[in-house]
Amino acid sequence: MGDTGEALFLGRQPILDRGRHVRAYELLFRDGKSAGANVVDDAQATATVIVNAFAELGMTHVLQDCDAYINVDQQFLFSEVIELLPRRGVVIELLESVPHTASVAARCMHLRAMGYTLALDDVIAFDARTRALLPLVQIVKVDVLAVAGDALRPLVAQLRRAAPHVRLLAEKVEAAADFERCMDLGFVFFQGYHFAKPTTVAGRQLGHSHQALLRLLAQLGADADSSELEETLKAEPGLTVNLLRMVNSAGTGLSRPVNSLRDVIQVLGRRYLKRWVQLLLFSVGQRQGEPSPLLLMAATRGRLMELTATLKHPEDDSLADSAFMAGMMSLMPALVGMKIEEVLAPLHLAPVIDDALLRGDGPLGPLLKLAEASERGDAESLAGALYTGTGPTVDASHFSRAQAQALEWAHTLRRGPLAGLTV
Repeated sequence: MGDTGEALFLGRQPILDRGRHVRAYELLFRDGKSAGANVVDDAQATATVIVNAFAELGMTHVLQDCDAYINVDQQFLFSEVIELLPRRGVVIELLESVPHTASVAARCMHLRAMGYTLALDDVIAFDARTRALLPLVQIVKVDVLAVAGDALRPLVAQLRRAAPHVRLLAEKVEAAADFERCMDLGFVFFQGYHFAKPTTVAGRQLGHSHQALLRLLAQLGADADSSELEETLKAEPGLTVNLLRMVNSAGTGLSRPVNSLRDVIQVLGRRYLKRWVQLLLFSVGQRQGEPSPLLLMAATRGRLMELTATLKHPEDDSLADSAFMAGMMSLMPALVGMKIEEVLAPLHLAPVIDDALLRGDGPLGPLLKLAEASERGDAESLAGALYTGTGPTVDASHFSRAQAQALEWAHTLRRGPLAGLTV
């Protein structure tokens, strides 16, 4: 992983309505800038698509207020992590590999009852599988390229007789004549190369180690104290930021501004956090790698600000927690290649954190300047940050001790959540 994070890619192809307006995008797995996808594991591909769209890249950037169609195989259909998806704005596509069993029917009915929209993908005939799954879905995607011209009309008629409630989507519409024919047959939605080939959305990945995910999952399974979970997340800034992004973009939403990592754990609840960790494990597979130096620096800066806030305001534990969050978040622009305003906009952090990061104001603003001056190793700028017009920011000797403690803590991260667990 490079200093600014590995490149990541996500394919998307527009889905249009009868007026040729883009209403949705099918999100597609991509492992590079090329147009195609090398999918070895459907469940891992689905998890990667979800993580990239809802956490790494941000759903607003990817979807632009349109719905998202996401392919799901049988394994992912039965996974609890599918319930991380928002119940509005997402269409769950049942891949052709999903069988028509009683357990699949029961699972689909459960998801429908929860408010999810389901689609049957790649229908080319009114066979036993189509007949069995048709009552369970709201949308049917017909592969018009694979259906002979004279067979499409009777297929549409059969689908309409069997399930008048479903909306028909014509996929693989390759030419204007195909579009006109599907319009005449009453299709509601359209997708294919005639309108647009899939495009690739690129971004940078916020790293998180496989070991840390396993550690966090084990802690959740053992019902570990929140302080233990908090320490694991402190060592993984990328993990924490992705959690905040996913929570907000997936529609779960935080009910109040976030001051600290403990707030994140408490507001989300352990069940949601466990599902999220499982999803990330799906997506990363067995990938390993050294932690990004910038991520390590973000964690170290957060720790230094936490210690400094404790020195200056020893009775205010909440401010110390916010100081860690502010220090960690301050390096996200360098990691993801975005302005700080763009990073913070969807995260709903507490005003005291936003004040420090956006304007250098509030009780944490001077502490952030002090941490930055410390990292530069510039004695003059450090002295200027230590002393303001109203007196010392913090006692110089105490700050030197805090620096040493933060660096020692950073050193332990290499033996702890970031790299200490073998699998």
